[in-house]
Amino acid sequence: MITGETTTPGTALLLAAAPPGKGRLIDATRVLATLAACPPRSLTRTDAGTIVELADPTDQQTVLTRIRAAAAAPGPLTLLLAGQLHLDTRQHGIHLALARTTPSTLRYTGLPWAWMAGELKPRRPGTTTVLVDLVATPETWQKTCAEGLTLGPGISLHGRVAPPPPRNRVAAPAYLQAVAGIWRSGLTPPLAELHAKAAAQAGQDQAGALFLAVEAAPAPAPFAPTAPVAAVTPEDPLPAILAAARAGHHERAASLAAQWEDWAVRTYGPGSVQAVHWLEVRADLAHVAGDPAASCALWMAAVDARLARHQAADAPEVEAAVDRAHHQWQSVRDAARARELGPRLVSLRRRVPGRRPGATEAVQRRLELLHTMPRERRTQGAV
Repeated sequence: MITGETTTPGTALLLAAAPPGKGRLIDATRVLATLAACPPRSLTRTDAGTIVELADPTDQQTVLTRIRAAAAAPGPLTLLLAGQLHLDTRQHGIHLALARTTPSTLRYTGLPWAWMAGELKPRRPGTTTVLVDLVATPETWQKTCAEGLTLGPGISLHGRVAPPPPRNRVAAPAYLQAVAGIWRSGLTPPLAELHAKAAAQAGQDQAGALFLAVEAAPAPAPFAPTAPVAAVTPEDPLPAILAAARAGHHERAASLAAQWEDWAVRTYGPGSVQAVHWLEVRADLAHVAGDPAASCALWMAAVDARLARHQAADAPEVEAAVDRAHHQWQSVRDAARARELGPRLVSLRRRVPGRRPGATEAVQRRLELLHTMPRERRTQGAV
C-alpha cells in the first residue's frame, strides 16, 4: 500500500532500539527525529493516520503489544525498524535487540523476529510495508547471509542489513536517514524507487551490506537476470544458485553467478557493493566445487575491490575475505598454482594482517618451501 493512495486511515510504527555501552552497534534512535520531521502522509501514505514512536524500549512484551495493536488496525501499516540483530545461540532464532539486551539475557530482553512475523501474518497481503536499517552481530550476519531475512509472503520488506562496524565504532542508520531525506523533500515515490534511491545512498556509507527487496507476493518470483539485485531475499537467485551447487551442478551455478556479477557491474559499476557481493558468491561456489585455487583468486579479487572502495584494512568483511583466501590457498595441492598465487597473498596479508598472529609469516614460510622443493615434488604438490 505504500505505492498507492487510500482513504482508509493508516498506521506507522517507528521502532528504534539498541543496547547501551560496548554492546551498541548502531545509533538507532538517531533517525527518529529525522523521520518525525517527515510529512505524516509520507509515513502512512494516507490522508489521515496514526504514528507511534518507540525509542529505546526495554520490555519485549510492551513492544509486542504495540506491534499487535498496529497490526490489528484495518488500514495500511508501515513499520520502520532501526536497530541490531542478535542470534539466540540455544534455539538459533534471530532477535531484535532492545535497550536492555545483553548476550546472556537475549531471550528475555530481545524481540524474537518470529514473534513480529507472527503478529503481521494475519494481515491482508499487500497492506503491510516494513522498512529496516539493521546491523547484525557476526554470527547473526552469517545466518542472514546464508538464509536471508523475511517476514512472510504477504509482507513487503525493504531495507539494509549490515555487518558489524569496525571495533570501537557505531554505525549510523544511513538507509532510513536516506528514506527520511527523500520524504522530507516532499517526494513520495513508489516503494521500489524509494528503496533504490535510499540503498544507493546507504551503500556509500557502509560497503558490504545486504539490501533487502522482498515484495508482498504469494510465492517467490522466478529467476530473472534483469531484476534488481536484492541480496539474499526470496526473489534473489542466490538460494537457488547455492542449491544447484550443493546438488553438484557447479558449472550452472558458477555461470548464473557470473551473469549476475556482470549485470551488477553494468548497472552499478565495477567495484560496487553489488558487484563485490557476486564476486564473493563466486568465490564460495568455487570452494563448494572443490577448486581452492580459483576460490583463493576470487577472494583476493574481492579484497582488492573492497580496499579500492577505501574500506579499512581492519573492517570485518575485509579481514574475513583475506582469511578465506588464505584458507583456500593452504588447500591448493597443485604446487605450481600455489606458488603462482602466493606472492599476491603475501602482499594482501601485509596490508590486512587479520587477527591471527603470524598469518603473514605462515604464507611466506610455505611459499619459500614451495620454491626450495625438487621439481617432481612441486609437480605433485606435496606441501
